[in-house]
This record gives sequence, structure tokens and C-alpha cells, in this order.
Amino acid sequence: MPRSKYNPRVVIDTNLVLSALVFAQGRLSPLRLAWQDSLCKPLLSSVTAAELIRVLAYPKFKLSAVEQQELLADYLPYCATVRMPAKPPATPECRDTLDLPFLQLAVAGKADYLVTGDQDLLVLAGQSACPIITADQFIKTLNP
Repeated sequence: MPRSKYNPRVVIDTNLVLSALVFAQGRLSPLRLAWQDSLCKPLLSSVTAAELIRVLAYPKFKLSAVEQQELLADYLPYCATVRMPAKPPATPECRDTLDLPFLQLAVAGKADYLVTGDQDLLVLAGQSACPIITADQFIKTLNP
């Protein structure tokens, strides 16, 4: 259960952040507005930030270096960076090891929610100390 209705600490997976940034008028625009309006505090680790930077450079998005920087500037300043411990925190076993940094960040950062569309993470809902929910579920928590 979140500590507060206001400004919950959230781990948002890369695909959702990317969709909210690249498709500003898309289905996930309320997610982007939530972090911009300080309705939530996204958490980042060096690994999750590096993944976002790497994915923004994918050729399929056809983003120039300047556009990539502008999109990062619409996200990174709103985030809190979590320094990960030398020994990663215990997490439920995940089918996709690439999702592990998000689970570890949620635990180490004391996140109120891990927000994802990834089925490999969603199947762990209820097994983690941090609630794992979809973007739609998270957006509903902001606008009950």
C-alpha cells in the first residue's frame, strides 16, 4: 500500500516511459503529465537510465540526437536517482533477467508501485513487496 496518495514513488518500465515521451498525445499522456505535475516521483537507477538512453537511440524511432535529448529533458529532471546497494536486494524470481533491474530498483528505492506493461513483471504481482500494476491501474490511482 502506498505511503501517501500524493506523489507516490514509482518505478516505470522503459517501454511505458518511452511511449509517454514519444507519443505525447497518446494513451499514456496522463502518465507523462503525472510526473510533470509532481503527482508521482519516478525512480531511476544507473542501469534503468542507461536502458532508456539506449532505447531512445533505436533507429526505428527516427529521433535525432537533439530530439533524444529533449525527450530525456522531459523525464530525467522529474526523477529521483536511487543508488543501488553493492548486494542487490532480494526480489521474486523473474522469467526475463532484463526485467530484474526494475524489480531491484522498486525494492531498493522503496517504491510505492512498479508500473509496467511487461507480462514477465505483471505475473509477479502479489509476490513482491512493491505492488506491480499496469499504467492504466496507476493512472486510476491518481484520479480516483
